[in-house]
Amino acid sequence: MATSVRATQDGAPSPPAPPSPPSPRGRRRPGPGGLRSTFYRWDVKAVPYVFIAPFFLTFAAFGLFPLLYTGWLSLNRVELGGTPEWRGLENYSSLATSEFFWNAFLNTFTIGVISTVPQLLMALGLAHLLNYKLRGRGFFRVAILAPYATSIAAATLVFAQLFNTDYGMINSVLGWVGLDPVDWNTDKWPAQIAISTIVTWRWTGYNALIYLAAMQAVPQDLYEAASLDGASRWRQFISVTIPSIRPTIFFTIIVSTIGATQLFGEPMLFGGSVGISGGSGHQFQTLSLLMYEKGWITGSLGSASAIAWVMLLLLLLIGAVQALVSRRNRTKQGG
Repeated sequence: MATSVRATQDGAPSPPAPPSPPSPRGRRRPGPGGLRSTFYRWDVKAVPYVFIAPFFLTFAAFGLFPLLYTGWLSLNRVELGGTPEWRGLENYSSLATSEFFWNAFLNTFTIGVISTVPQLLMALGLAHLLNYKLRGRGFFRVAILAPYATSIAAATLVFAQLFNTDYGMINSVLGWVGLDPVDWNTDKWPAQIAISTIVTWRWTGYNALIYLAAMQAVPQDLYEAASLDGASRWRQFISVTIPSIRPTIFFTIIVSTIGATQLFGEPMLFGGSVGISGGSGHQFQTLSLLMYEKGWITGSLGSASAIAWVMLLLLLLIGAVQALVSRRNRTKQGG
């Protein structure tokens, strides 16, 4: 039987042609025309958008629309059950001249500083201790996270009893060492310190675990080299650990600052019957409490919306500072 073999120019037979690769999804790709080709193009181009559409629809309904609607309300005079009346920037100008707004702004800042600085310093110390091989490390890691798992209401009610002016344990301990009792509810600074203590107690363990995860990612070669150079554990912590986890530290500072700006539950529950107003003299009223009071106690939804947008602008400003500092650090490291 005669066979025909196609030869190349040098007379050698050419290798057989490789089989064509299978089309996606185990089926042949349709031709350029026809209904089947149209369905195929829709399948390739439209299906990914269908999969991500639920998120964007949910965000538009419960995130974007309330944000824009609140911004529109901030430009109107709105009472509960009333019709909006256009006022332009009147609500914002009223806030600029309101002593209650600036009092709440300063209270938010001071409580944020008093609670954030000790919280992050103690979290660094705890993470540094847990980073070494200790007996029962798993137990301690779970234990320091227990305050974070406690509800705000339960934690605040317990601390409100501890800081009670008449029968609280804190004043009892102060009396044992010969100090006068402190009015933790009425005086401004004691009240803010008490509220900051609640925030510090709840979030220290959470930040400690974040720092611990970052410390465990630091290469051990750096510690071995520092140890060979005669560096003590404290010097290794300052010269190796802190620079290595600097982005994580900056991240926790930003997150804690944002949380302090939105502080609401702790001061409201700590103040009891006068918690919404931030105490009898507004000594610990935050921006969130003022917004709630304006919107649902006095019924001025326009002013409450303006406060909400001021808080949003503050958070955006904090985010912009974070972006600038992060970019600057990346530039230094790259250089």
